[in-house]
Amino acid sequence: MLAQELIRKKRDGGQLTREEIAFFVKGLADGSVSEGQVSALAMAIFFRRLTIDERVSLTLAMRDSGTVLDWSDVDAPVLDKHSTGGVGDNVSLMLAPALAACGAAVPMISGRGLGHTGGTLDKFDSIPGYKTQPDNTLFRKVVKEVGCAVIGQTSDLAPADKRFYAIRDVTGTVESIDLITASILSKKLAAGLQGLVLDVKWGTGAFMQSFEEAKALAESLVRVANGAGLKTTALLTDMNESLASAAGNAVEMQNAVDFLKGTSIDSRLWDVTVAQGGELLATGGIAESAQEGCNLMRAAFESGRAAEKFAEMVTALGGPADFMEKSELYLAKAPVIAPVYAKEPGVVTGVDARAIGVAVVELGGGRRVAADVIDPSVGFTELAGIGHRVDADAPLAIVHAATEDAARRATDALNAAYRTGDAASVEDHPIVAARIAP
Repeated sequence: MLAQELIRKKRDGGQLTREEIAFFVKGLADGSVSEGQVSALAMAIFFRRLTIDERVSLTLAMRDSGTVLDWSDVDAPVLDKHSTGGVGDNVSLMLAPALAACGAAVPMISGRGLGHTGGTLDKFDSIPGYKTQPDNTLFRKVVKEVGCAVIGQTSDLAPADKRFYAIRDVTGTVESIDLITASILSKKLAAGLQGLVLDVKWGTGAFMQSFEEAKALAESLVRVANGAGLKTTALLTDMNESLASAAGNAVEMQNAVDFLKGTSIDSRLWDVTVAQGGELLATGGIAESAQEGCNLMRAAFESGRAAEKFAEMVTALGGPADFMEKSELYLAKAPVIAPVYAKEPGVVTGVDARAIGVAVVELGGGRRVAADVIDPSVGFTELAGIGHRVDADAPLAIVHAATEDAARRATDALNAAYRTGDAASVEDHPIVAARIAP
């Protein structure tokens, strides 16, 4: 086969066979397909699209370009989730231990921050000693003994996707639903899962700004995942404001600890976490329905079993044994902590959640370039949600910054991100807007 013939075929609207896609992916992995050829085919796919069968073939070929984990020695359904990214989205921190408390095995392979969105691994890096890149032996041991382990992707999982994404990133072809689908699912399939729930976000803080765009992506992901043999459902969730009342790394970790201990729980965060867990427990056969699964999730949190599992996981992966009891002593604190007051008092009627995420990056809580070192201490807490009144007694948020100057810039950015008015102007967005099933 010749790569240029595949490019020509797709350019002219043809459908690539499974064998042709496998040839292309092999070339991605071993370098026999040039960067220019990869770019050309990506652009042809961007305009000509892939059929569902082509998306399934591409997903499976990229899965098989590296190691595929085998959990056949684990006596529990192997479950995980994937979020398309947002601001204040620390669901994974509570979801994994709660699922483990309900009898699931959760080998959660997560990522770092991308653009304005926070990364799960960056949050766990705020725990002293926690190994986000353990060797495979320790990873498997923790999953089998504790029931969950949240770690980073290893280089041998779907390596073809890593090269493909890097080339797409610099050639204007990232925003292809077909290629996004294969990229996300190839890594999840390589993790050896038996059930998956997708949190596809829409709104000002999401990559998919409109509900219609998010729905199209969710439908593609669900059809392809199930076509590839992985039982999957998707929830479309609202990202028109920060999901948690904290945005940053250590501050989101403390928010998760407070949630697990029951000392402070953000209502929108509770709803999304319980809904995702309910879906997964039903998918894995632990619950007869998603509703029953939600009841099991609530019980795991309210009984303290989820908090116990989180503590066990942190200790098993090198973190402090007393982290849950003394998290505030272990998590880094910013030198400057100050309230941010609204320039226009009133009721919060709208939020540019992306701007909040960008402000966290500007504070040092995210990366401008890949080599940047993150300051885990910075960010925002007590972020006001839509419908909340803000005035001289109720700030928009608390800023955590490295310097007074950084705090001032973040204060201006946060004010620019918020709209205030009267209560009649508030639009109601259900946190879980839709469910997409096979």
